[in-house]
Amino acid sequence: MSRPITPPELGAAGTFGLWLVRPGERVYAGDRLAELLIPGAVVDVPAPCGGAVRTLYARPGDPVSADTVLGALTPDPDD
Repeated sequence: MSRPITPPELGAAGTFGLWLVRPGERVYAGDRLAELLIPGAVVDVPAPCGGAVRTLYARPGDPVSADTVLGALTPDPDD
């Protein structure tokens, strides 16, 4: 089962900036996975749980809103 990677509450529409991880990479809950650009700020996307990065959907320049699924993680069994 996979867990979606979604943006934090932005308060405004934004643009996908860049990934800081690659598929297969091990991450821990709260690790920085990506950066989003909103007017006047860069917002970090944290890992929702520990596990392995499975899929990255978003590409630099893609529009991002609160319901955008940016990618997916395969969570650790205990998360």
